[in-house]
Parts: sequence; structure tokens; C-alpha cells
Amino acid sequence: MQDTRPGRLEDMTAIADIYNHYILHTTSTFETEAVSEENRRIWFQQFSGDGPHRILVTEEAGEIMGFATSVRYHERAAYYPSVMTSVYIREGQAGKGIGGNLYSTLLDSVHGHPDLHRAYALISLPNPVSIKLHEKLGFQKVGILNEAGRKFDRFLSVQVMEKAL
Repeated sequence: MQDTRPGRLEDMTAIADIYNHYILHTTSTFETEAVSEENRRIWFQQFSGDGPHRILVTEEAGEIMGFATSVRYHERAAYYPSVMTSVYIREGQAGKGIGGNLYSTLLDSVHGHPDLHRAYALISLPNPVSIKLHEKLGFQKVGILNEAGRKFDRFLSVQVMEKAL
């Protein structure tokens, strides 16, 4: 049975493991170097249970299957009512509904938060599965950042999607 709950400091080893797969083998994140458990412990400090910046995990039989986050969209103060959201699932667990349920729970948890107005997703292209998931969750396409990043020796464009909160 799966349990979705707020992430905890002790989850950071599993979260680093999950995220490192995406860093090292996919273009789903523009990170290019693996993160350490210590890096994730520092990163974890931005989250709270009731603020705009949250982290949720889905656990099954004591193992973290995935995590979803809402983080600061941009460092400039006027962007504070906006968050960037994402979800990452343990390798081999895709297609089981874990990501959709986890992401939906995250969005429900921040929906209506008095400090938030919009959620944004930045999706490297091509990624039709992620675009379909975001559309299902109420995100709308708002633009493309053409060749905004470079990973694995190629330029990558990014689909920007937004959801009103």
C-alpha cells in the first residue's frame, strides 16, 4: 500500500538516489552532476509543511517511490507568489500512477495558499508523457524556451506550463 506524506530529512538519501538517475541518464532535469545526500539535506531546508514550498514523498513497504516539490520560481521578490513544481519517480516505477497521484496531492496541498498565485512547470522537450500529465492536472502551455539548455552535447528546448492556484 502506498502512503503519501511530507518529506523528512531522513528521506534525503532515497531522494538523492531517485534524482541522480534523472540527472545522469535523462534530460528531465538540467542538473548535470549527481547530488549528494548532504546536498539534498541542505536543499531540504527550504521546505515546510504549511508554506508555499513543500516536498511530498510516496512510500511503499518502507521504500520511497517518488517525490514532488514546489520550490521558489525565481529569486527576485516579485516572483514570490509563483512556484515551480516537479515530480520524480524511482526508476522502474513509471506507469503505475505513482507520479500522477503524488503530483496531484502536492498541487492540492498548495492550492489556495494565500501566498501563491501560479505554479509553473518547465519540461524539457520532447517529453509527451510529462506534457500529458501536466495537462491532466490543469496546467496550460504558455510558451517555449528555444534551446534554453545544453545537456548530453545537445541543445534542449523547454515547454513552459502554468496552473492557477
